[in-house]
Amino acid sequence: MTMVTPRVRQDAELLRSVEDFLYFEAELLDEWRLHEWLALFSESGRYLIPSTDKPDGDPARDLFLVQDDRFLLEQRVNSLQTRAAHAEYPHSRTRRLVTNVRASSEDGHVGVRANFAVFRARNGVVDTYFGRYEHVLERSGEEFRFVTRKSILDLDALRPHGKVSIIL
Repeated sequence: MTMVTPRVRQDAELLRSVEDFLYFEAELLDEWRLHEWLALFSESGRYLIPSTDKPDGDPARDLFLVQDDRFLLEQRVNSLQTRAAHAEYPHSRTRRLVTNVRASSEDGHVGVRANFAVFRARNGVVDTYFGRYEHVLERSGEEFRFVTRKSILDLDALRPHGKVSIIL
């Protein structure tokens, strides 16, 4: 699916619906309602975070920080809800900003691009992750589901964080 280009006129109703979906998703993640967030994925949904040195990498060939299919994503969510997830127990406080949303519909799917900033506070330290989203959504009536949820970091390295232990 081709992503939105500046020359494409935005469908105002589609754009507003996609924005509402992204804002709801951000709320679920900031409130640590991870099982509800997981329900936003299709059965074939994938969650991807490319490495910082290959932001446009191909998950079939390149190393990704996160490359979860629906099964692995469910395992990730279950793990983050337990004490065994030491990096996130007690869980971090996060606040997400989603901006510059663009959306286009093609072949029954919706391509989405947006910018994000995620602020993570834990143990008196605030980390900032920022970048862009490139999502593919499927639509059923008024509902959207992620087919691909891709978070591309604009950081040139994960310093000082060293890792991504939260959902971006």
